[in-house]
Amino acid sequence: MARFKRYIGIDYSGAATPTSGLKGLRVYLATEKNGAVEVLPPAGGSKYWSRQGIALWLTDRLNEDVKTVVGIDHGFSFPLRYFEEHQLALDWPAFLDDFERHWPTAEDDTYVDHVRHAMVGNGAARSGNPRWRRACELKCRAKSVFHFDVQGSVAKSTHAGLPWIRYLRQHQGSRLHCWPFDGWTTPNEGSVVLEAYPAVYKKDYPVGDLTPDQHDAFSVAQWLKDADRDGRLAAALQPQLSIEEQRLAVVEGWILGVS
Repeated sequence: MARFKRYIGIDYSGAATPTSGLKGLRVYLATEKNGAVEVLPPAGGSKYWSRQGIALWLTDRLNEDVKTVVGIDHGFSFPLRYFEEHQLALDWPAFLDDFERHWPTAEDDTYVDHVRHAMVGNGAARSGNPRWRRACELKCRAKSVFHFDVQGSVAKSTHAGLPWIRYLRQHQGSRLHCWPFDGWTTPNEGSVVLEAYPAVYKKDYPVGDLTPDQHDAFSVAQWLKDADRDGRLAAALQPQLSIEEQRLAVVEGWILGVS
């Protein structure tokens, strides 16, 4: 029996500013009755979504009484080495607060590169190394969240997206379960947001006439729906990990479907 009523897949982009319409930002939504279709920004605005626009839209959707699972294509945390190097508590909510103080990438007119190049914020005090990788990245050979300016990089998306994950937590409170930080077992009530990696799912779905960004978002949403129906999602939410991997994951996060 399916646990969710609605499935949202988001292909993310860390380009430009939080209010910039970005071709690389794509949103797909599936329901119990319908397959994944693209959701376009509200009429009268930009042709493409902005990061701020997606956060506001998600807040509205999550306020509705529809049990929803949201998969977003960027890292939700950093490797353990980052916490150790910066002497941070192994506490994910505190990490989000600390990160936004140093990387204010949700502020108007702010590029990720503005922080990287010391124009705003204090990114130098919270920098990382591309050789540092999370356990889940090693498992699926994903790039480090600190590997900027290369093909397939999620570094900018992660550094731009983390403040908006914090925003969602602040506005949803206990109604939103951030997996796995709030626990491996998702509650019967409320909605779930998690880290998705399209490369894990998109091989199951033909590209057709979709752009790469569309296909990534579509694949996340459609996989969540299909996997919820046949039991794969329930299994993916309880991955078979070692005790050490479980310990790391509640700090570093985990990518859905990696085991």
